[in-house]
Amino acid sequence: MSRVIVIGAGAAGLMAAVAASDMGHKVTVIEKNEKAGKKIFITGKGRCNLTNDCDTNDFFDHVARNPKFLYSSIYSFDHDMVKAFFGENGCPVKTERGERVFPVSDHAYDVTGALTSHLRKAHVGIQFNTKVQAILFDKPKQVRGVRLDDGRELPSDAVIVCTGGLSYKSTGSTGDGFVLPKLQDWMSPLHHRHLFLLK
Repeated sequence: MSRVIVIGAGAAGLMAAVAASDMGHKVTVIEKNEKAGKKIFITGKGRCNLTNDCDTNDFFDHVARNPKFLYSSIYSFDHDMVKAFFGENGCPVKTERGERVFPVSDHAYDVTGALTSHLRKAHVGIQFNTKVQAILFDKPKQVRGVRLDDGRELPSDAVIVCTGGLSYKSTGSTGDGFVLPKLQDWMSPLHHRHLFLLK
């Protein structure tokens, strides 16, 4: 079992924590906001269109550029698995016009609730109101943990950075992840992505 730190408790961070904990790793999520999934709450006009129920091949036909990039993720966790996951975690879903999938409740917070409920059952801790100051390395590109703003250092075998891009500042999406010390070394081949796994 590895110790995994996930930076960011948005949609990507929560799902990364789900995946890592389901694989048997000891996971801790670090979130600078006071709650998880702040951007989830405003998606789909507060309803959260969480997936699309169309055929997988039809989905790829509508990806404008490089659909092959998505093959492994889509085939590993397709729309049927997404619907099943949320249903099993207390958020039944429905399919509407355009094959869009929403929570039956029409409340985005039920999506966040399903994710955090799953993490609680897996004994994943989320530290709120906590900001990562730096990713720590033993040697170049060998991660050993993170340093928090209060000076504490948390050891880990891997760090997953899910801080998102620079968008809605009110949700905490301020692009912090791109300026974390040491992360710049990884940015050139990955500048277009918002999720990084450092080991």
